[in-house]
Amino acid sequence: MPGRLFDLLNEIVITLLGGLLLLLAWSGRYSPPHRETMWIALGVFLIYWGARAWVRRAPQTPQWHTRLRGGSLALVGATMLLMNWLPLEYSGLFLGVAGALLVVRGIGGAALLLLTA
Repeated sequence: MPGRLFDLLNEIVITLLGGLLLLLAWSGRYSPPHRETMWIALGVFLIYWGARAWVRRAPQTPQWHTRLRGGSLALVGATMLLMNWLPLEYSGLFLGVAGALLVVRGIGGAALLLLTA
């Protein structure tokens, strides 16, 4: 039971992070990436982390949960990489897409955790 509670808390934090990204994209109070190498490194790191989470399953964690975590992190990493290579006027849109992906992952993961408990 404590493991499920920790997973549920983790999904809530992911949802809040996605909401923060959505709020930043909606308000327009963000700075487009100036250091392209750091932004590329962040995208590559998120894709790597997502692939690692996809392959390595934690003990007593359902396979759908590891696939959801890994897939969402890889998609957010790909969104961050796209944000770097597309024109700057689309950066708010892609920041919003990354936030929406995290919100959907958090709400969906929490709902599925509660249903399978």
